[in-house]
Amino acid sequence: MEHLWAPWRIEYIRLAKSGEEKGCILCDKPNELNDEENLILARGSHNFVIMNRYPYSAGHLMVAPRRHTALLESLEPEELLEHFQMVQKCISVIRSLWNPGGFNMGMNMGRIAGAGIDQHIHTHIVPRWAGDTNFMPVIASTGVVSSSLKETYLELKPHF
Repeated sequence: MEHLWAPWRIEYIRLAKSGEEKGCILCDKPNELNDEENLILARGSHNFVIMNRYPYSAGHLMVAPRRHTALLESLEPEELLEHFQMVQKCISVIRSLWNPGGFNMGMNMGRIAGAGIDQHIHTHIVPRWAGDTNFMPVIASTGVVSSSLKETYLELKPHF
């Protein structure tokens, strides 16, 4: 049997098991003003770009409004425009750096729809490459991430 070494996932497993996570990380992390530690790549007037700490694939980013809301339809036009301009920027940066074969992009709105953070909407941008995870997500419900979060952050940050 082959083993994948992903020690950073234990934090997620322990939090999920204990139920200890309190508050909203998409509100709390930007307020800490420690962007590198919190994996925040860019800040706009109404939104910010943050790396997913438990990514499905290397370069898995999220764009979230600064304002806490679970409803896409509650965003004001300027918040919505900036949100999708930031999504566009994320795709452009990742495409220019790593040339993925495609992207998965979307929002899971509500716990029933699969949202891990269901009270604060956010858009996932997940670059994909042919054979990037092979059969792992389907057979073993396991993602394979090919680079460390810090290494990925340092490579992306200058482009934002």
